[in-house]
Amino acid sequence: MAQYSLHGSIGILGISGGSLLLLVNGYGSSPEKELIPYTALGILLIVIAVLLAYAGISRSLSHAQLFSSLCLTVSALWLGSGLVYILVGQAVLQRAELRSALVPGLAAFTLALLIIGFVAVIVKKAVLFLLAVGISLASAHQIAGLSAPGFGQSATAANYLLVCVVGVYFGSGRLLYGITHGKLELPGTGSRRKAQLKTEQNRGCDDAVSVCLVMNLLSASVLACPLLGVVPQLSTGHVPWLWTAGVFQLGMCVLLYRAMDTLAATFYGFTALLRFAEGYSALLSPMVQPFSPVPFPVVFSVLFFILALFHCQKSLLEGIYPLFFTAYCIAIAAQPRGFFQGGTQGVQGAIFVFTAGMLFITTFNMVSATMIPTGRRYFKTLVTRIKSLTLRANDKDLHVPHLGYSKYADAEVLGHACNVLAAFAVTATVDDLHPLSVLVLPWVVIAGGALQLLCGSVAFARGKTFESTVFIVYGMMWTVWGLTRYGGFYGETRSFQVAVGIISFMLFNCLVTIAALFLSVTWFIYALTFQLILISFLLDAVGALPYGYDIGVTIIFGLVSFYSFLAHLFNSTFESPQIPLGKPLVKLSGVGGGTEICPHVPGRKATSVQQIAEIMKNGGICGMPTDTVYVLVAACNRPDAVVKAFKVKKQAQDRPMSMWISSIKQLEPVRHLLSPLLLDFMEAAWPSSISMVIPRGPWMDTFGLGDAAKHIGTPQSIAIRYPDCAVATHLINMVGPIAVTSANPSGEADTTHHNQVFAKLGKNVDGVLCDGPSPENIASTVVDCTKIETGHIGFFRVGLIPKSKVLQIFEDVQKRHIGGQINPAFENDLHPSDTQRNTSSGEDDTVESGSENSAISTVSLEQTFEMGHDIDTLL
Repeated sequence: MAQYSLHGSIGILGISGGSLLLLVNGYGSSPEKELIPYTALGILLIVIAVLLAYAGISRSLSHAQLFSSLCLTVSALWLGSGLVYILVGQAVLQRAELRSALVPGLAAFTLALLIIGFVAVIVKKAVLFLLAVGISLASAHQIAGLSAPGFGQSATAANYLLVCVVGVYFGSGRLLYGITHGKLELPGTGSRRKAQLKTEQNRGCDDAVSVCLVMNLLSASVLACPLLGVVPQLSTGHVPWLWTAGVFQLGMCVLLYRAMDTLAATFYGFTALLRFAEGYSALLSPMVQPFSPVPFPVVFSVLFFILALFHCQKSLLEGIYPLFFTAYCIAIAAQPRGFFQGGTQGVQGAIFVFTAGMLFITTFNMVSATMIPTGRRYFKTLVTRIKSLTLRANDKDLHVPHLGYSKYADAEVLGHACNVLAAFAVTATVDDLHPLSVLVLPWVVIAGGALQLLCGSVAFARGKTFESTVFIVYGMMWTVWGLTRYGGFYGETRSFQVAVGIISFMLFNCLVTIAALFLSVTWFIYALTFQLILISFLLDAVGALPYGYDIGVTIIFGLVSFYSFLAHLFNSTFESPQIPLGKPLVKLSGVGGGTEICPHVPGRKATSVQQIAEIMKNGGICGMPTDTVYVLVAACNRPDAVVKAFKVKKQAQDRPMSMWISSIKQLEPVRHLLSPLLLDFMEAAWPSSISMVIPRGPWMDTFGLGDAAKHIGTPQSIAIRYPDCAVATHLINMVGPIAVTSANPSGEADTTHHNQVFAKLGKNVDGVLCDGPSPENIASTVVDCTKIETGHIGFFRVGLIPKSKVLQIFEDVQKRHIGGQINPAFENDLHPSDTQRNTSSGEDDTVESGSENSAISTVSLEQTFEMGHDIDTLL
């Protein structure tokens, strides 16, 4: 709570700081001269915008969604404004162009902040209302001041003064509350109680959607203003607004993937691409007005239309919204000059109006217990009437990672769509025209490059190594080729160096194509057709490209990508039927292209630990995270599982397994057979990364090992451990004591990530409890306690816990033991005879305590193996 309070304080104080900056500049400036130079003002606004973006994203993750929307909206406002001011300060724009550059953006944010403020007052959030409406009115008066010099400047400063005073008071109050951990708070600034948070819980990531809608509102305002005569035309001064919108929408895509909303992330990834293309056109407007080739916008409109159909499963309103962008892409295709012509700008005017309504409804439903109807059930009702279709339940398992724990949804839909867009974009012919005059570069570099890199990163986080490799490599290739061929660097010359680089990509893609054989038919065709595109790039680089070959292969690759896009989108929506992707063409032992992978469940969820526990109770063996590295475990009361784990590990006979417990009390049935000093030492040293080698005895028969007991320990001793890992101890609590060995074949390196468990041991593993990379790559410290009754302990290995710390623990235990103190774990159960035995043992140890430090023995690693204990299995 203190951390969230700190993030809230940063957001409110950031708004106050930006308001104070604009307040001082507003009061101190005159129509002839600014108090703060434009460049300095712009840089300061950008710094504050970054702080606000950080606070907004942090609060988004803590469910403070309306405040998050406000912070991110104000951040975008000041980032765009700051960039415009820098352009004026650096003479890229003339001072006379400041009005036409600022007004479209300010108009959009005036309306957006007014809507956020209106929603805030409805749900009784007075502070957010004052902040949002104050900045909205300040932006409106700033527009008036730009239109009529000297008019509205004081009113702008007055509104920022209100925002500054409110922000400083409440921000300081929240900061004081966080620093003092709730002990001090200014009147009226206390943190919201849990009852007030209920309306904002479990609403997905609607604040990210709200911010994306604000960015669409911003773009529509910039494009529609020339049509309405507010500004002369789309110009360089509008680039900061458009690219700010694109950057924020890409950032929100990440949050939407984190919220497991693939449809919204894909849609706003598409709109971000449009923002960059619009900004690119505006950037080149002083030199040339790029025209868009017809095929590409038509393909883009088809993708938007398909998304509109699938968005209907969320709500009818969200299904209608993408249709406006379908019309927008058709307008771009119908008019050669695209963004500069009235038809395209008219569609953006319609988008502006509809987006404003969407923003209000989305923001209101995000924070209010009373929902505005959006038609959520129509799609489900329609599908249930079609017997051949079965809608997939939108449950927690919909985005289960390929291997292991992931915070993100599947990004393959957007990744395949990016390849569709990039492929059809490069079918445009430049001929004798200047390459910049054809609107291809943003489609190839942003869609094929930047967006694919984002998708590759998300796929990597989900454990999809092959998919992430494909998206990242193909993204890099599209970026390099796009900049070379359509960025003006290529020209009429042909380069041997370019050909060498393309050959390198071809060799790498050969490996990708071979790997695709083990995944599916679709992926194999996907990689193979991209290889044909690389061949066309190579032929073009050496000047030997046959006529029409490049267009043909890119269309083929585009169609394959489109099939993959549609298949993943359809299969994630409907449980049956499924669009086939094909089986692996080659299948080896332990490799099944994902068809026979055992359950990989996140260790942070109690239900996942319970699932793995049930597998182990039924005789399964599983991979498990620990406080060191990953291990392979089996329940001791299932001897068949212990034998299976021993064989899967390919354990040598002289390298036995160890036994782990989750509490000293699990040794209660055999406490009378163990040394009291040993029990005291266990109580003091555990839980930790310390393994203890203790004498073997009949006490092991109580754990139900049967004949499998021979695989745990040696005939003389056994290694036992109580790990300092919540996931491991929780699992052992459910299963009972477990037999443990390292999760790798004998002789190989330790397993330090859950993905490596299946990779090393294959389908013989029945389940993997995932927790990402290991916290430590250093193994446990192994202590020899076989002669502990004599006051001596030795060391088979010094690992994570230093030798000095272990000795200190043992010395403290000896002192307590000499004083007659009993083991706290069995304090309530000890009988008088046990107490007498503790006392007598303590008297015997008195003789040895004085020389304990000098008597400690250290055993080398070679000696350890000779004694029969596998260091790898002790962990």
